[in-house]
Amino acid sequence: MKEQTEVGKLKEGRYVVVDDEPCRIVSIATSKPGKHGAAKSRIDCVGIFDGVKRSIVQPVSAKTYVPIVERKMAQVISIAGTTVQLMDVKDFEMFELNVTEEQVASLEPGKEIPYISSLGKKKLE
Repeated sequence: MKEQTEVGKLKEGRYVVVDDEPCRIVSIATSKPGKHGAAKSRIDCVGIFDGVKRSIVQPVSAKTYVPIVERKMAQVISIAGTTVQLMDVKDFEMFELNVTEEQVASLEPGKEIPYISSLGKKKLE
């Protein structure tokens, strides 16, 4: 799920889709309009799920996509190695996530934890 918006309306801390990956905006630099063109905006962002830095340069009036990022709660059903099976608290959807060893140490079956969902991908907060 994603919406369209103008580049000039984006703010730091919000989200934008770059290379089909939802990203959190770190900084925005806008140049002044020149003699032969419109103002340009340089957006530096970091991927929510992969942590990769990305940047885009577009005219302020250009349209871009903004992902719908949902924060939800899930209950831990089972833990097998670094794979955790979770169930969404609201719609009872079952799914599995691969997590790090540090995250596994803080999890236990029956515990409710927050997670982020956007563009069909999920991640623990």
